[in-house]
Amino acid sequence: MRAISKSAEDDILSLLSTNLSSRKISKRTGVSRTFIDRLRNERLPGLKVSKGGRPPALSNADKRLCVRKVMVEGVESAVNVAKQLKSELNIDINPQTVRNALVEAGIGAVEKVSKPLLTAKHRKARLQFAKRYQHWTIEDWRRVIWSDETKINRFNSDGRAWAWVRDGNSLQPKQVKQTVKHGGGSVMVWSAISVAGPGWLCKIDTTMDKELYLSILQDELARTIDDTAAESGLKVNQLYFQHDNDPKHTAKVVKEYLSQQEYRVLEWPANSPDLNPIEHMWALLKRRLNEYDTAPKGMNELFERITDTWYKKITKEDCLKVIDSMPSKIEAVIKSKGYWTEY
Repeated sequence: MRAISKSAEDDILSLLSTNLSSRKISKRTGVSRTFIDRLRNERLPGLKVSKGGRPPALSNADKRLCVRKVMVEGVESAVNVAKQLKSELNIDINPQTVRNALVEAGIGAVEKVSKPLLTAKHRKARLQFAKRYQHWTIEDWRRVIWSDETKINRFNSDGRAWAWVRDGNSLQPKQVKQTVKHGGGSVMVWSAISVAGPGWLCKIDTTMDKELYLSILQDELARTIDDTAAESGLKVNQLYFQHDNDPKHTAKVVKEYLSQQEYRVLEWPANSPDLNPIEHMWALLKRRLNEYDTAPKGMNELFERITDTWYKKITKEDCLKVIDSMPSKIEAVIKSKGYWTEY
């Protein structure tokens, strides 16, 4: 046999062990079928063709390729590795399979943690809030409508940067992602979640001010409140509305409107997005948007994807899962004495 590299030979032997045909291996590696058959006969004479069972989604050679993709070529996510395997080798696999292969090789994804500033005043307010509501049950928290705004970029919708590192190693400069300002355009949206699932979603085309926010409360929030009451069987006066302490949220005209409603407003400590369950839903929404094969062609298409994903792919069960985590979040704030939590 003609000489080939040890790595190439190992790859072929690995592919043969998965019962892949010589033709497919030849197509994948560029090595002739004759050579592959000879290598099989010489190195794997007792290899038998499996009579049943599903072969592994990734061969050992494919797993090494996944490692090479993230460690050498700098591919930033399992989703993109899966896309490249599909494009280059016609291997159709789930991104989770890629993650499993990387974990098997001792490689995990790390994200730089970003937390809001917490002053002594903030920490005191967070701790007081947690102690005040530490006896609330899951059923109590299910009476709350959770709201927020978020910005969604046209490119890299999830806004998260990942690097792949081996166990025990620190980030290298080449593993740090440098960003492009403005992200190619973005859309700002407002919505809420409740025991009924995702609430009504609103696109914010201009700078959010107290007048625009009031109109959202009168329209999208009002409809979300009605849907929640109908779905849960609760009366409107049994519900709470949560929003943060942004100045437009605490404007006089907004406070006056809210004071006239049947539902109550949940007091909220400043700089506490880690306590708001909707933050998890925004993250899930952005991850789902990032699974599209191509970026949206413009802002209209981006918003169409946002609404389609929010209403069709974010479920009531997704919302309940994060809402039901509130007792654990409250406990974590008390344990951290008002500091940041793992959430």
